[in-house]
Amino acid sequence: MAKKIKPNDVRFFSGRSNPALAQKIANYLEVPLEETHYAKFSNDNLFVQLGASVRGRRVYIVQSLVPPVSDHLMELLMMLDIAKSAAAKDVHAIIPYYSYARSDKKDAPRISITARLVADLLQTAGATRVMTMTLHSPQVHGFFSVPTDPLTARGLFAQYMLESSKDLSNTVVVAPDVGGAKSAARFADLLHMPTAAAQKTRIADDEVKIGSLFQRQVAGFKHAIIYDDEIATGGTVVELSRLLVESGIEKITLICTHGLFLGKAFARLNAIPQIQEIITTDTVPRAPEDQLPHMTILSAAPIFGQAILQNYLHRSIGELFDFGEEKKHR
Repeated sequence: MAKKIKPNDVRFFSGRSNPALAQKIANYLEVPLEETHYAKFSNDNLFVQLGASVRGRRVYIVQSLVPPVSDHLMELLMMLDIAKSAAAKDVHAIIPYYSYARSDKKDAPRISITARLVADLLQTAGATRVMTMTLHSPQVHGFFSVPTDPLTARGLFAQYMLESSKDLSNTVVVAPDVGGAKSAARFADLLHMPTAAAQKTRIADDEVKIGSLFQRQVAGFKHAIIYDDEIATGGTVVELSRLLVESGIEKITLICTHGLFLGKAFARLNAIPQIQEIITTDTVPRAPEDQLPHMTILSAAPIFGQAILQNYLHRSIGELFDFGEEKKHR
């Protein structure tokens, strides 16, 4: 019989950013998701109270850093501090989408390397372990001083593509920039496909410039899979899609772990008829009425659930990790 988490050993809580994913993770592990009580005082201060005793237990708190990011971050920090102060054995911050991973370097005067700052805040608040998925910049992993597990949805996407009986002939996997080339190549390897990588220069938050040299790499292909870590305003994939169509690509599939689709992203993507499917995960919550007809959302709950179980049983999670070679996918 497979070993399971003993429900009385742990306490699972969710912040308000992504309770649906938190519930799916709890269901996967067959443990209850405890209540959390929230309120705001008249001066706009936040009140948070965990709804179950955590003394001597491993505590898991699920919170994605999605808009409003600052509110959700403060909420998470308070929940971590509560668990630490209430004598929890361990406090695990489960952050499906760590948005500040984009603030990973000092590329202008007098700015904060906020990815490192938030990592320090999480530890100060009480996190003894952090788990997240697909950091925008892999080096952010090194900003954490507590054990941190950056997971990947690569196998989840590959499994979906293989099991959906899609025609993957004459297909190339395209990374929007050199930074994502290794991850795209590992994904392509699972599907036995060639890869290409674009050269991207960011001009503004919603505007990029992509060099045309990569077009030689996609010449002769009819289907392109754009594989990215996240899509926010859609500026990158729109420009990349335009160049792919100019290169003779007739069909485009977009795959991203974190689908934010902010501002006019949907309108920009809808304006490109060659984009026939958008595949993402539920690390960023999205209501059914706020989805495109050709959008597929895969749940990351089994990946987080399996990683949590492996950690609980003191087993390796190498197959779920965001680095190294995957010999099989889930």
